[in-house]
Amino acid sequence: MKFNFEDLQVYQKSLDLVDEVYEMTKMFPKEEIYGLNSQYRRAVISISLNIAEGSGGTKKEFNRYLRIASNSLKECIVCLTIAKRQNFISEKAHDEMRQKLIEISKMISGLKKYLLKE
Repeated sequence: MKFNFEDLQVYQKSLDLVDEVYEMTKMFPKEEIYGLNSQYRRAVISISLNIAEGSGGTKKEFNRYLRIASNSLKECIVCLTIAKRQNFISEKAHDEMRQKLIEISKMISGLKKYLLKE
């Protein structure tokens, strides 16, 4: 048995992103375990959680949760930028992750627009 939100491509991509952020943050310095590491992981998890939680309500409620997911995604951008500036990750890793975040951001925006016009 599956829940409807599990069929959403944006949800599946957000879970892939969680996996990638967990892998990336394993390489952060140990002193960041309660700092940037924890913040980045919580922010990326929040994207998937809000997509799932919002999907069960009305279109208006779902749109509100998608806004929250979008805000969490912006938080991920900041965490990613800090990781790059602190040399925790390479330029290549930064650019690849940034592209994935942009893709998911566009998917969330598209879903929000779809819900508003329905």
